[in-house]
Amino acid sequence: MSGPCWLTGDDPLMTEYHDHEWGRPQTGERELYERICLEGFQSGLSWRTVLAKRPAFREVFAGFDPAAVAGFGPPDVDRLLLDARIIRHRRKIEATIANARAVLALRADGRDLASLIWSYSPTHAARPPAVLSDLPATTPIATQLSKDLRRLGFAFVGPTTAYAAMQACGIVNDHLTDCPCRAEVEQQRKAVFAKLS
Repeated sequence: MSGPCWLTGDDPLMTEYHDHEWGRPQTGERELYERICLEGFQSGLSWRTVLAKRPAFREVFAGFDPAAVAGFGPPDVDRLLLDARIIRHRRKIEATIANARAVLALRADGRDLASLIWSYSPTHAARPPAVLSDLPATTPIATQLSKDLRRLGFAFVGPTTAYAAMQACGIVNDHLTDCPCRAEVEQQRKAVFAKLS
């Protein structure tokens, strides 16, 4: 199925991710939490690097179960900094723990991560990007999402990271105009937005 989008070369891992995950609407708490955290780990690196390490990330971060990760403390940070299978960056590891605690705080406040994140989905479809240069690094909506997430205790969620998470989770559909995935993804996005609105 793979289309033009951002794929370059023949990389089965990236092709699989593009065709079956990227931009597909996510509403599960664990899935959204994972993507926010992994986009933070990607900051300054290639997504290919993060994707290759994702199985190890899932293992060491308890399957990205917010309740489990929220209980991590300094010994866990030290342990993770020694694990060469993941990206060993203290601030990003600590942000993953902080983000888990922020998810639990949302729960305690009677809110959920899906409703929060999806409330930033554009109410009208933007003009579909035709070429990669049409894709912005961030948007005003992503900047506001970033500010609100940080206010709620999330970390390593700057505007660029927030927008990358919006793209990955299907909150915006940035598959290029000619991409075979675009129409199906847009149909899915609209259905989820209508359900959560």
